[in-house]
Amino acid sequence: MISWTTSRAARIGILFLPSLIVLACVGVTVAIAVSVQDRSIRETTGERVRHVATNLAALTQVQDALSGVGPERAGLSGRAEAAHDLEATLRAAQRDLQPLADLVTETSGVDYVVIADVRGVRATHPELEERGEPLSTDPSDALSGVEYLGTEEGTLGPTLRAKVPVRDEQGHVVGMVSVGILESRIAEDLSDSLRQLMPWALAALVVGTLVSSLVAAALETRFQRLDAAALEADRLRRTAAALREQSHEFNTRIHVIHGLVSHGDTAEAIDYIQTLAPVRTTPSDDELQGQPLLRATVEALRAELEASGARLIGRFELTSDIDDELALLLANLCRNAGEAGASTVQCWLAQEGARVRGTVEDDGPGIETSQAERVFARGFSSKPDGTGAGRGVGLDLVRRIVLARDGAIELGRSELGGARFGFELDAKP
Repeated sequence: MISWTTSRAARIGILFLPSLIVLACVGVTVAIAVSVQDRSIRETTGERVRHVATNLAALTQVQDALSGVGPERAGLSGRAEAAHDLEATLRAAQRDLQPLADLVTETSGVDYVVIADVRGVRATHPELEERGEPLSTDPSDALSGVEYLGTEEGTLGPTLRAKVPVRDEQGHVVGMVSVGILESRIAEDLSDSLRQLMPWALAALVVGTLVSSLVAAALETRFQRLDAAALEADRLRRTAAALREQSHEFNTRIHVIHGLVSHGDTAEAIDYIQTLAPVRTTPSDDELQGQPLLRATVEALRAELEASGARLIGRFELTSDIDDELALLLANLCRNAGEAGASTVQCWLAQEGARVRGTVEDDGPGIETSQAERVFARGFSSKPDGTGAGRGVGLDLVRRIVLARDGAIELGRSELGGARFGFELDAKP
């Protein structure tokens, strides 16, 4: 039971394994594609904001506007006499630069352009109230002459931004340009890419699942064939074991009977046979004088069929006694008819030269047309097997005897209403 359960679990695992592999491959591929796409979008976005900021910082208009609040004047911002001039200069820069910042924002597709002076005070900003206020993020890198690219939290939210220093003609830093794109827009771009990717991923998943299902179906078919073969092999092993056991017992009993008969102990031999299997006797058939094996076979069959409520009618036109194989053939066909539920079994044997022809027919239920081609196959039986050792041996044995003696056998419908087996074979093996 444990072995069967383990085998069944292994089979289920093998059947689902292709689908799991497809699912895992598609999932890993999508995850990699998402990661690559996210990195690509960020690199492209970063390159865009850096390019806009660099070009804007290089404009003479920006440099001139911020030069009025250059380092030499910024250092005077704390003196009362210069404060008014600085504020006036910053307001002038705002008037000059805000239209430029708005135009660049609209045409370049960025979310904001902020231009600040050397003090870190905004000259431009998308929101009016933020103009003239200090930057919300650290401007020290850009104001010290170092470009910055990264994500920071500003007044508009998290943005991927580039900060580029603005230099005057002498190379002095006079301010900075900050250009950014909101992280929410980057996320939207990634979502758009995913929406374009998902149909392909789903198609790959469907195709892969379909192919894996076909593979699983092929494996299941193969498993079923193997199961059938295993069951047949197990049945044959049990049948062979039962036959070997019966053969050993039969040989032993035959030796005992032979010993009793050879010593003239006929009564004891009959008593011994009765202890093995109660034998019913029927009146002796005088027309079979000189054919002891045929007479014994017919008497045994009559007794056996009468025990099951059937009767045997025989007609024999033979010039010599039958051999053991022919007796076995006749016995199997008649016994098969009785076991099928017939109440009358009729057999006929005739010898024509070196050939024997015969028929066995009955008034039983007959054999379905759909089963006619399978009745001679080993293991086939229309009767339930209550022994567990396997049935469907008799007709297979009949077929092999007929073929071995250069004969033929056919199945048809009897005039009695049941099955009719007609055969022809060599009289001697």
